[in-house]
Amino acid sequence: MTDEQKLTAVQERFVLHWGEMGTRWGINRTVAQIHALLYLSPRPLHAEEISTRLGVARSNVSNSLRELQGWGIVRRVHVMGDRRDHFDSLTDVWELFRTIAEERKKREVDPTLVVLRECLAECGKGRRADVHTETRLRELLQFFETTTGWYQQLRGWSPTALSKLAALGDKALKLLGIAPH
Repeated sequence: MTDEQKLTAVQERFVLHWGEMGTRWGINRTVAQIHALLYLSPRPLHAEEISTRLGVARSNVSNSLRELQGWGIVRRVHVMGDRRDHFDSLTDVWELFRTIAEERKKREVDPTLVVLRECLAECGKGRRADVHTETRLRELLQFFETTTGWYQQLRGWSPTALSKLAALGDKALKLLGIAPH
């Protein structure tokens, strides 16, 4: 491995941490580590280079790259004079956040909304209504619909607008006349 291919101590620390965090978020450790490596890389990397830098099997790299492409946070690029596929990551953190949020919504929130609606439809069909269960499901459905509506609005905002909203913090509540705590 050449010096250029070796990770610096800081890069290694971040890649290892991102892999650990990935497992806490329900993402495979290697998938998260590859994402971290591509995020930090100043240029697109090919699969063999990723495999060498991280010390993981080439087949694992290929599968992980497919998963990252499925999430929309890594893309395949071509490098002049090299027939191999290279890969790079989204680097705008707000766009990265937006893309991941959209995928999580599709994979987690949307199916939950379907099930909640189906369960509520079933509640109305029975002779003995379980009022407690129906009330809880309606509250949960309302929460998911409200947050999904809010998300749909935020999704259309520019990264600059999202950054400014986040930076407002408690000031946003004060502008609305709401006590933060």
